[in-house]
Amino acid sequence: MAEFLRGWMADHGFAAHLDEVGNAVGVRGDGPLTVVLLGHMDTVPGEIPVRVDDQGVLHGRGSVDAKGSLCTFAAAVAALPPEALAAARFVVIGATEEEAPSSRGARHALTAYAPDAVFIGEPSGWDALTLGYKGRLVARVRIEKDNFHTAGEGSSAADDLTEGWFRVRAWAAGVGGPESGIFARVQATLQDLGSSVDGLRQRAWATIGLRLPPELSPDEAGEAIRAAFADLGAEVTLLGHEHAVRHPRDNALTRALRVAIRAAGGTPTFKVKTGTSDMNVVAPHWPVPTAAYGPGDSALDHTPEERLSLDEYDRAVAVLTDALTRLAGTLPARSLSAQPSPPTDPS
Repeated sequence: MAEFLRGWMADHGFAAHLDEVGNAVGVRGDGPLTVVLLGHMDTVPGEIPVRVDDQGVLHGRGSVDAKGSLCTFAAAVAALPPEALAAARFVVIGATEEEAPSSRGARHALTAYAPDAVFIGEPSGWDALTLGYKGRLVARVRIEKDNFHTAGEGSSAADDLTEGWFRVRAWAAGVGGPESGIFARVQATLQDLGSSVDGLRQRAWATIGLRLPPELSPDEAGEAIRAAFADLGAEVTLLGHEHAVRHPRDNALTRALRVAIRAAGGTPTFKVKTGTSDMNVVAPHWPVPTAAYGPGDSALDHTPEERLSLDEYDRAVAVLTDALTRLAGTLPARSLSAQPSPPTDPS
């Protein structure tokens, strides 16, 4: 996949290579401004036969999340006019391991670039831009104890694990309050659950995924998870620590996108997402204007019905090409920076 993308970019005017962690990187332009367009190549599992139907809709895993966005980045930068390339250097990165807690590709990119503006490749719809994502924490829980006859007194390993899960759900329901919007609440999900008995020992295990609001750090959430299982003899491993992030609505990047969307006949809207993305990874290290952009409906992410209208894809390429051209001519390098803002009403 990376080699295919590298080859396509090399054939379309990029200086392209594969970096040390397998990212496909393409660079065009030599101006003082650096714009990073960070998308990801990997997808979640699930084979969806690739086809284009009679309505011009592309079906297939990754069509929305997020190869559609990554291809939009590459196609838009390939189409930039000479004046944009003279004003800025555009770095398209097809990153590895975004669909994993490691985010290996994005973390490597942090060490290689100091951008003035950042686009994250995730579906927003051609006429919208995403400014924020919830945080994340993953807890792997395991309980092991001696076997006993079920006619006797006591609780099984599965009983104890279930009790801990009910406590986690009760804690999550109390964060933010029932009147809060979903971006301000904790979403707790069982991602894996199982148990076994070999006649001598009982074992139960679970993977719990948490989506965290801006007011709650992964460390604080981790303390709550450990407390829920503290008296149950559980082994708790925490991973995938990502803080929630939300960027400002008004800066050179968002203005360029909004103007380009209007020029294409759309009405730009702002979004915040309940999932996570590489925006969460790079935001603490790249305090510059940032937005996620890409064609497609994010409600189709990870589903058996993942699909992307190729008309929308073409429109997103045109919008992004226009926005990048406007952005490159807006301000000199290093004058675009803006720290992510504190959380506000998503509307």
